[in-house]
Amino acid sequence: MQQQKSQKHILVVGAGPGGLTAAMILAFRGFKVTVVEKEAKVGGRNASIERGGYKFDTGPTFLMMKFLLDEVFEEAGKNLDDYVECTKLEPMYRLQFKDRAFEPTTEREAMLQQMDACFPGSRDGYDKFMEVEKERYESMYACLQKDYNSWTRYFSLDVLKALPKLSVGRSIFEVLGDYFEDDKLKLSFTFQSKYLGMSAWDCPGAFALLPYIEHAFGVWHTKGGLSEISEAMGKVCEEHGVDIRLGSPAKQLLLEGRKVCGAELADGEKIHADEIVLNADFAYAMKNLVPPGTLKKYSPQKVDKKEYSCSTFMLYLGVDKIYDLPHHTIFFAEDYKTNIEEIFKVKKLSKDLSLYVRNASATDPTLAPEGHSAIYVLVPVPNLTAPIDWEESEEPFREQVIRALETTGGMTDLREHIKEEIVYSPKTWESMNINFGATFNLAHCLKQMMYLRPRNKFEELDNCYLVGGGTHPGSGLPMIYESGRIAANLISRHHKVPFTSKNLQVQPN
Repeated sequence: MQQQKSQKHILVVGAGPGGLTAAMILAFRGFKVTVVEKEAKVGGRNASIERGGYKFDTGPTFLMMKFLLDEVFEEAGKNLDDYVECTKLEPMYRLQFKDRAFEPTTEREAMLQQMDACFPGSRDGYDKFMEVEKERYESMYACLQKDYNSWTRYFSLDVLKALPKLSVGRSIFEVLGDYFEDDKLKLSFTFQSKYLGMSAWDCPGAFALLPYIEHAFGVWHTKGGLSEISEAMGKVCEEHGVDIRLGSPAKQLLLEGRKVCGAELADGEKIHADEIVLNADFAYAMKNLVPPGTLKKYSPQKVDKKEYSCSTFMLYLGVDKIYDLPHHTIFFAEDYKTNIEEIFKVKKLSKDLSLYVRNASATDPTLAPEGHSAIYVLVPVPNLTAPIDWEESEEPFREQVIRALETTGGMTDLREHIKEEIVYSPKTWESMNINFGATFNLAHCLKQMMYLRPRNKFEELDNCYLVGGGTHPGSGLPMIYESGRIAANLISRHHKVPFTSKNLQVQPN
């Protein structure tokens, strides 16, 4: 049952997944909630792109930890299954190397058969991986659910217990060496570092929990695309009386000293509120939405010196053909390590590409006309701190990607069948208010995690809460949903609004 309406007004800036999560939970708990969004639809980077009868997800295409999404809907008084149709994918994806294809699955016997066929002698390592990484997951998951508003929260018993599981000083690639000898097999359990926009050779070893989460809980697809989740959240918000104002970009936060008391919109309207939830790109918000001269820890100059994820080059292709590709395929560069070094360290465009292709039409016919496909192609590239002129580079790089799809990807006649094409470069992401076009936001290095990452209750301004990939617990849809839940719980506790949450890690201020 929805709680009695509160007089407290919460303003959410940005209708991305984190903002929508916070909004629907807070509205269910009785708060008056207003959401302002600059675009004409909800979802942010989780929104859909539609053209010519084809539908694409803008960003995320893997749904992991579905149980967490079930929980946040439940805490908004709803059942996820009443709004979206989710399907577990088996196998989860195809990993395509030059000399072999590997199709991991959560079905243990089928997985062991895959291991025997592709990487003989490795099945014991897989069982060890699942056993040891389960312990890491169980130790660390509670830490990801915490708010870190003080050092005492950082050095809580949960965190201290998890410290031995952080693999400090080791990369995720090194950690996977504890289980497997073959480098390609290690890559099969470390490419997930790309979900964070990081190199497997630099990503902290603690994130070995990512492949464990996939293998333990699976990868899911939502009929109509993952954008349907944000659409569903928008519907829940409206059912709870949230005022969602689309096409209403925020211009600047309104301050009374350190206290945020609302926001001014681009059209000059001022909306006052008791609390504000900020769901913009973190660095963009610090540089553009906070009045100049206000911030010290996160001043524009200091924000730009932070470490950022890579960017992505995207092709969204509507084609009048069905290709024999599974739902998800990752094509590894022949020299994958060099490819990664060129993206993250050398900061140049590689000649030897790694590609991710989503052929969701293989399992979901709603995304394209009958007999057609909506093909989503993602190529990791350096962010805009790299000296790459994308006005000059976009068309040659697009040609390189198409050529790779025709050869490595097996789509030999692709050019003949393209009916719709949309290209996103790092400059496109930057135009969407993403600092340096860093698609996955702040990097997840140890000095930018947990207490050391921007906190959900923003430390530099009062009455201000942060959600999204740039704050704790980090990037990826499940963690972004969790950031929204943490913010909602913190606001509820601050205003002494009783609630029941499966996230028991948020403590009173």
